[in-house]
Amino acid sequence: MTDAFIDIPGVRNFRDAGGIGALRRGVLYRSGSFHTLTEEGARRLKALGLRTVFDLRSAFELRTWPDQRHGLDHESLNLPTLPADRKDVDRPWPEDQAALYPFMAETAGPSLAAVVRRLAAPDSLAAVVHCAVGKDRTGLTIAVLQSLLGASEAEITTDFLRSNVGLGLDKGPTPYVDETGTERISRPVDAGHLASSLAWIHDHHGTVPDYLRHHGTTDAELGAVRAKLSD
Repeated sequence: MTDAFIDIPGVRNFRDAGGIGALRRGVLYRSGSFHTLTEEGARRLKALGLRTVFDLRSAFELRTWPDQRHGLDHESLNLPTLPADRKDVDRPWPEDQAALYPFMAETAGPSLAAVVRRLAAPDSLAAVVHCAVGKDRTGLTIAVLQSLLGASEAEITTDFLRSNVGLGLDKGPTPYVDETGTERISRPVDAGHLASSLAWIHDHHGTVPDYLRHHGTTDAELGAVRAKLSD
């Protein structure tokens, strides 16, 4: 269950998203943010051939905890999963995890389409998808990409739940201080929550590809991503 994890000093929950469905290893990774990335961590990312980083956090999170680069020359794209109604500390999304996941599916379409568009372009790989700790926003994004590469929901869910091990949440919730300085509780990811996101996509769009097409992804881009990321 832990063989996908890679030790990148200063980055939490870093692991290979491949080996699920037709998604091959060594091309798509997932993690928490790079705001405490060390120089040694940067050297290890360079050795992985990192070319693109998809940062799913809000603009406020980026200003508060900017990713560190230590000389890395990858392209970084900020593609927020969740909407913001102001450019400050507001959190206009559900705090309750059961409500958050279908809400993410409803709002993440433009971000997900942009991720697919960039992955389809030349020289995009290897790529990393991250949010703050790499479990919720990253979890949905990776689930959609794994589904696009033919993974079953059972395979996707098994991989999704690995974040509990990667973040030390397998023993239960833990406190943390968020980007606003507020103490909050980080809760384990739950299979039922991811299922509610995927159900929202299927109920409203039928399939993951149709969901992405609704948000502007072309068939050529979908085909390019499948070809580039598959075994």
